Amino acid sequence: MIYPVPDPTFPFLGVHFTRMAEGGVEAGPNAVLALAREGYHHTEINLGDLWQTASFKGFWAMAGKYWQTGFGELYRSLNKPAFVRALQKLVPEIRESDLVPGGAGVRAQAVSASGALVDDFVIKESRNAIHVTQCSVPRRNRIMAIGQAILSMAAKNFDLKN
Repeated sequence: MIYPVPDPTFPFLGVHFTRMAEGGVEAGPNAVLALAREGYHHTEINLGDLWQTASFKGFWAMAGKYWQTGFGELYRSLNKPAFVRALQKLVPEIRESDLVPGGAGVRAQAVSASGALVDDFVIKESRNAIHVTQCSVPRRNRIMAIGQAILSMAAKNFDLKN
């Protein structure tokens, strides 16, 4: 794997290279706003999902703060030469002809009402449920402690006996 030095402002990896189990190498990603919860292509639009995003004040606060970064990500996503230039910062020998289209993924990113990007686990309890959100990258050094905390909450909330 080849990663750039991370930008502490964003909880994203940036453009990077990852060797796959089958032996190939994937290049990516771009952090681009999806217009549907499961929108794997630029043309996939779900009006209900888009309305939820557009009507959330936190989205506009975040977009107002990071609009230049967002447009840069979108441009690089739609423009192969721009994507290659970003990759060449890590591997100068890479050429446009080396790349073939790959799959896409959707990564949820929590945004607070103030527009801050939430970059770690959020665990909320209610009477009948425990919600674990924003756990995009399970950190092995903390996963057991997080599991134990959830188990303790479940034991208390659901009257579980050991």
